[in-house]
Formats: sequence, structure tokens, C-alpha cells
Amino acid sequence: MDSTDLDRTTAFDYLVYLRATPDQVWEALTEPAHTSRYWGLTLHSDWKPGSTVVWQGMGLGDPDPEQVVLAAEPGRSLSFTWHTFTPAFAEAVGMDEELRARLAAESRSKIAYDIEPTGPTVTRLHLVHDGFDPGSTVLAMIREGWPSVLSSLKSLLETGEPLPELA
Repeated sequence: MDSTDLDRTTAFDYLVYLRATPDQVWEALTEPAHTSRYWGLTLHSDWKPGSTVVWQGMGLGDPDPEQVVLAAEPGRSLSFTWHTFTPAFAEAVGMDEELRARLAAESRSKIAYDIEPTGPTVTRLHLVHDGFDPGSTVLAMIREGWPSVLSSLKSLLETGEPLPELA
């Protein structure tokens, strides 16, 4: 994935180096016990292309047939469609219905992680979240959210503890 080809008005990309092996990074991205610690929610899937990804926590939990794994290669790459903005999610996070409806009306986006070893104990994790409509409200929101999620992931892998919840 080459970030120089990305349209910054419809995509977000982020690069982080982690003191962890590619397999440890993969496990942290895909195992509910890990995602709940650094993200506050869990993702459930068998991580095979075409399989459903069920988000649980923060009012999420109902299977959505359009929330699917697009590609998966353990320890190397993972891609899936982004979640649905349900009324239960909006209520759980204190979002008003007007904003939720605006988010739900946008095109579904997708995320892709590239996982690459750069040494025996360092891994380069590159996230691209794209497929947004021009002027996307979701894109503006994830630009704020992804850095804290990935920073907490880094902290968890390197120290055993995620970052404290940010206010």
C-alpha cells in the first residue's frame, strides 16, 4: 500500500512502529481479549475473506452482513469493512440522532492493515482507512480516533498496559 497515492479527502493513513513481532501485532488486532483492552470493544470473526466481523461493546453487537473481512493473511495483512452506525451505538456513546443518521447515510468505508517486520522485534504497522465520500463526517471523526487507538495498541504491546482512557 503506497500512501503517496491516497486522496487525503477520502482516506486516512497512519504509520506506527511497534516493539513486537508481526504475529503479536496480528493477535492484538484480531483477538477480542486484546482489542477490548486497547480499544474498549471486541471484534469477533474467524478472519477469513467473506466472513462477518461482529463488533461488540459501545452499543454494538448485532451481526451485519455487510461488515465483512475483505482480506486476511495472519502476521501480514488484514482488511475489513467499517462498522454500522446503529441507534444503540449512538445511545451508548451519547451521539444525537441527527449526527447518527448523517453518519449512517455515508458510504461504508474499509480499513486495511499492512504488517511488516523491520527487525527481529520491531514491526511496522500501516493503517489505511478509505472509501469515504468527499466531505465525510466519519472521516473527520476517525482522524481523531485512530491515533489514540493505535497509540493504546502500541502501549499495550510494549508495556503490557493500554493507555488510560482519554477524556
